[in-house]
Amino acid sequence: MVEGAAQSQTCQGYPATKPDVILNFERGEESWSVEDEMQCQCISGKKRYGCDKCAVNAYEPLMTVLQRTHAGKKSHECCDCRKAFPSKLKLITHQQTHTGDRPFGCSQCQKAFITKSALICHQKTHHREGKSYTCSKCGKAFPWKSKLTLHQRIHSGERPFRCRVCDKAFMVQTHLTVHQRTHTGEKPYECLHCEKAFSKKAQLIIHQRIHTGERPYGCSQCQKAFITKSALIYHQKTRHREGKSYTCSKCGKAFPWKSKLTLHQRTHSGERPFRCKVCDKAFMVRTHLTVHQRTHTGEKPYECLDCEKAFSKKAQLMIHQRIHTGERPYGCSQCQQAFIQKSDLTNHKKTQHAVGKSHGCSECGKVLSSKSTLIIHQRTHTGEKPFKCSVCDKAFTSKAHLIVHQRIHTGEKPYECSDCEKAFSTKAHLMIHQRIHTGERPYGCSECQQAFIQKSGLTNHLQNCHARVKSHGCSECGKVLSCKSTLIIHQRTHTGEKPFKCGVCNKAFTAKSYLTVHQRIHTGEKPYECCDCKKAFATLSTLMGHRRTHTGERPYGCNDCQKAFFRKSALTNHQQTQHRGKFSMR
Repeated sequence: MVEGAAQSQTCQGYPATKPDVILNFERGEESWSVEDEMQCQCISGKKRYGCDKCAVNAYEPLMTVLQRTHAGKKSHECCDCRKAFPSKLKLITHQQTHTGDRPFGCSQCQKAFITKSALICHQKTHHREGKSYTCSKCGKAFPWKSKLTLHQRIHSGERPFRCRVCDKAFMVQTHLTVHQRTHTGEKPYECLHCEKAFSKKAQLIIHQRIHTGERPYGCSQCQKAFITKSALIYHQKTRHREGKSYTCSKCGKAFPWKSKLTLHQRTHSGERPFRCKVCDKAFMVRTHLTVHQRTHTGEKPYECLDCEKAFSKKAQLMIHQRIHTGERPYGCSQCQQAFIQKSDLTNHKKTQHAVGKSHGCSECGKVLSSKSTLIIHQRTHTGEKPFKCSVCDKAFTSKAHLIVHQRIHTGEKPYECSDCEKAFSTKAHLMIHQRIHTGERPYGCSECQQAFIQKSGLTNHLQNCHARVKSHGCSECGKVLSCKSTLIIHQRTHTGEKPFKCGVCNKAFTAKSYLTVHQRIHTGEKPYECCDCKKAFATLSTLMGHRRTHTGERPYGCNDCQKAFFRKSALTNHQQTQHRGKFSMR
């Protein structure tokens, strides 16, 4: 230490400014108590020392902290997260983030703070205490002259801090520092929970709320709470009609922002100003074009932290993450079921609880949601099929069914998956397909833990696995099956009929589903991917068997010994070779 050395704003030989602990002290925002300072003076006899690194003058205890900062020594470690600090005081302050202790409360509002300096800053900026620096242009007052200087640049347009890489200019040095990280790739703020890193401290704070579950911004009009203030503002404007002042002259719908009205008006005008340069497809919104372009580039910027699965849309990632968290935010008010997506809840209410259904069929008593749906339904009783295909003369009860059918002839598949570019002739088929990517299985079995992508999968499971009534008996061998369609497929094993033939190798099959699986040998398609190791499979059953190698699950146990197996076929083989054909499973 050099006694009586002159002060300097920057460290000699160091590009950084003084440590926060020194700057806070000089501004009167002490990060230790007045009593500690008095004790420092007593111990040192009011003798100040100069730092040979940055020339700051300070009392001996503070100088010790300063020298540790220069040396990079952090000897005070947090027992909760193992983070280390150069002083005991810094550690105590940090530990309050774990305990939730906020001892410095504002007397004018409900807010509380971890440090006294944070309270002083809050009072100066929010309650105008000590605000003495006023802007001559707009009258806004600030607690510090430096804050006024920065504010005045808004009026003058001055941006003195310029990036040397891309020439972009900023009003504030810190904004330039953050911007430069886009060029260097530096992300100095790391999450202690998942090791994800961020270029801004504010981003880290928001991210950490995912782990803590903290939602500090609550809506005063309903029970919802949000991670960010911007999300709360958006919620209030869109859900509670606060400040909605932009009204559509065509339909009367109101919007909180003019930009939202402009986008909405395109639904009336048909305007699609954003066009893809690759395939010429046009979109109403720029963001929709951006997402679409990812189908060409293959970019999937939204990655799941749990299984590393990536998505082209943020909304898809959010839905997918609920599989890991178990979150089902959309609960049915009429029963105990809850759903991952709002659309699944809406569909559940319509199909299970007759929500909004007021049109009853006089023939069978079925209640439908609209008169037009009732008319189409009644045609199943009368046999009327007024919509006929001009190509093959097949007739349908509704125009929508005819349009879907005609796509067989035209080959049109207007519904494209944004993840793998696979296209479908109906929106319903696309929605079912997308569940392969998101991992969503909305149809859960009430008798076991299995869940299914489609309702038909659940129905088939219940019929085959949980002893539902089997009333369809085979006249050849007496085998009883759960449904008529399964009986027809089974009877083909007796007749030898194989109506589904492969166009590549002429191999024939008794069921269309067997042909579909077989064709993947030729196409190489493997639509079922393991979320743990990214290995892909042609069939769902193969994937499920493979997944057990990760989970360790061996559901097929032998009753004659202690061995258990991943697959039923492995158990059968074991029993035949090891136990002389005794077929018994536990």
